[in-house]
Amino acid sequence: MFFRLLFESFYRQRRRKLLAGVAILLGTTAVTAMLALATTIGDRIHQELAVYGANIVVTPQADTLDVKVGGVNLKPATGGAYLHEKDLDKLHGIFWANNITGVSPELPVTLHTTVVGRPSERSEESPHLSGTADSPNEATATDIPAIGLWFNHRFASPSDIAEGKGFNTGAPALHPWWKLSGSWPSNPHEAVLGEALAKTLNLHQGDTFDLPEPAWQMEAVGRSIPLAVQLKITGIVSSGDATDGKLLLPLDTAQNFAGTPDTVSRVDISARTKPEDAFARSDPDKLSPKQRDIWYCRPYANSIAYQIREAIPGAQASQVRQVEQSEGTVLSRISGLMWLISAAALLAAGFAVSAAMATAILERRAEIGLMRSLGASRGVIALLFYSETGVLAILAGFCGYLIGSGLAAWLGARIFATDGIVTAMHLSAILIPALLPVVVGLALLVAIAGSTPAIRTALAMDPSAILRADA
Repeated sequence: MFFRLLFESFYRQRRRKLLAGVAILLGTTAVTAMLALATTIGDRIHQELAVYGANIVVTPQADTLDVKVGGVNLKPATGGAYLHEKDLDKLHGIFWANNITGVSPELPVTLHTTVVGRPSERSEESPHLSGTADSPNEATATDIPAIGLWFNHRFASPSDIAEGKGFNTGAPALHPWWKLSGSWPSNPHEAVLGEALAKTLNLHQGDTFDLPEPAWQMEAVGRSIPLAVQLKITGIVSSGDATDGKLLLPLDTAQNFAGTPDTVSRVDISARTKPEDAFARSDPDKLSPKQRDIWYCRPYANSIAYQIREAIPGAQASQVRQVEQSEGTVLSRISGLMWLISAAALLAAGFAVSAAMATAILERRAEIGLMRSLGASRGVIALLFYSETGVLAILAGFCGYLIGSGLAAWLGARIFATDGIVTAMHLSAILIPALLPVVVGLALLVAIAGSTPAIRTALAMDPSAILRADA
């Protein structure tokens, strides 16, 4: 009899139940979309804000030490300290290694070069270019600032390589605002020119540099006349900063010319981090062991930098506060807005359920009075109404979960993707099974909270007064 009454209530009050179901559906759809987006919003914002560059910078610790005697700074102008390139593999062993998304080491060098350019483009402003086709080449020695970089380096540990893991990284990945005309170097005999330097030297893509053999190599083999080493210009890059006036070389080429193999002077690192709060700014060495473990195991930029200092000997790692604070501010504001939308959607759904249930109970007063007069207890009547609400909430919550997941995939594609097209990959990435019980539970909570006032009113009715009024 109980299940028959339950079925009849849905059959006879289809419109009322549909109204309440739609309200719950809309609320759970909004909540699912917001929760699904919230699980990936950190990574998406990190990718969007990657245009600001790295959020952690690693330099030799010796470069941060100022040695003064009698008010005179005795620290060398160049710092004179380096990190070892091979030590970068130790980043795979830190606690938050999987949060590192980009690594770009660099080594500045000064090249004493001659240029072999296009004969037709010789000019008085660039006397170091080669001569015309009918005249011998004419070149002038020039000191050119250069910087050694990774361009498309596979960053993976030996075990990652065996498993096919790892990622390609380098300067272009950490400087997405760089505009390149041409291609990045693919071997040690290629390079890219900064836009300003290319104009100064009147060089173009396809031209070549004549580089004398490094002095340390000549000394090693006892050669007095340097051999010519050529670099081909594969592209012109525009960065909008000091890089426009430099020559960009593969890192191993720069190390070879500097005579300092396996060295780098700076490492830019991009990592997914948790927005900074007061706890993130704590000094881990002054925290209790328990608090230190909590700080250490949270993906703050400071904790990742601390682990980098532990892993790489002689390294000083620090966060780039402008990038990190911008990311944290944007993330906290968007998260607050998402929670506000979710709360508003659930509140609206609760009011809609309450109104629909109050109207349904008003229409079923005679049924309630008759059940009470036939001996039905208040508990049985309450169970009947709560069962109706529960079934409605489970169905609407499940549908809301599916629709909300699709909405989250669509919003993610429209906001963060360039084409705005929702693909199966987008949907699978945003369809989170763990959210289903959470969403259904919220639907039940909203439905029960919205219907409770009306059910309490129904239980307080006097059955004899109801039956006399309807007689």
